[in-house]
Amino acid sequence: MTRFSLTIIFSLLVLICFAQINANKESAQTNAPDIKVTLLGTGTPQPIMERFGASILVEAGSEVLLFDAGRGCLQRLRQINISYDKIDALFLTHLHSDHIVGLPDLWLTGWLITKRTRPLKVFGPTGTDTMIKYLQMAYAFDINIRIEDDKAPEEGSKLLATDIQQGIIYENNGVKVIAFQVDHGAIKPAFGYRIEYNGHAVVLSGDTKYSENLISFAKGADLLIHEVIIAPDTLSKSDPKYNILMHHTTPEKAAKIFNEVKPKLAAYSHIVKLYGHTEEEIMKKTKANYPGQIIMGEDLMSFSIADSVSVNKWPKK
Repeated sequence: MTRFSLTIIFSLLVLICFAQINANKESAQTNAPDIKVTLLGTGTPQPIMERFGASILVEAGSEVLLFDAGRGCLQRLRQINISYDKIDALFLTHLHSDHIVGLPDLWLTGWLITKRTRPLKVFGPTGTDTMIKYLQMAYAFDINIRIEDDKAPEEGSKLLATDIQQGIIYENNGVKVIAFQVDHGAIKPAFGYRIEYNGHAVVLSGDTKYSENLISFAKGADLLIHEVIIAPDTLSKSDPKYNILMHHTTPEKAAKIFNEVKPKLAAYSHIVKLYGHTEEEIMKKTKANYPGQIIMGEDLMSFSIADSVSVNKWPKK
């Protein structure tokens, strides 16, 4: 075979390889979801290993957004290989401790380990700005010594807090975050969030009772992640746990919400079970009143949203 022929063959092989690489890139881009949602923590104030504190990660386009920072959220982020310095903003639904207790660890340990170079924007209900101010005061010694001794970037230690009202509170790179008020009993204000990108929408209920306002803002959502509580039907007003029931949504009421909203998929998170009731009972009561697609959320379960919504469970070891 002549040198000319070998050159031709080699050139063709190179072109084929480049074509295959480009095809794989285009295929990957085509298959990439518009929005990915990961349940970092689906639990309650109960300190159990199976369900960490309330926290949800939403990756929409190029934006990486965190909603609530309950116990263990930084560890869960590490499990899915999301670095703190990649988080663009944190949104708080309300200021109950189980939704914010992981914030100091997320912020300070995350900053130290990743050497984050930009402040973290924090959005939340009235009182968020004050809370953040006092957190920064409480950890002033640690912040100063990390800057001086560990050479951590000073800008990365800062939190920029904003007290929000209902409406559009964040827009960047084609991603829109809309806050809406929900009914969490005496805890006022409390918010849910609607995240929109590229014609798709995800709605997070936060902690709430049955809420007409939530239904209004959740219409047209691809994915609705909603809290739930199950308790004995005979629970009386004199029971010390009665107020817990009154602050949350029963499976029957959740089913009513799902029937009104008609999401492509509904999922439960922040799962409250009183007096030995089970997740199986929650699902049974829901499905008895709602014919659509519903799933019980688990820690590290993720949802990919494009033309359809797919569910990915975290592999159990």
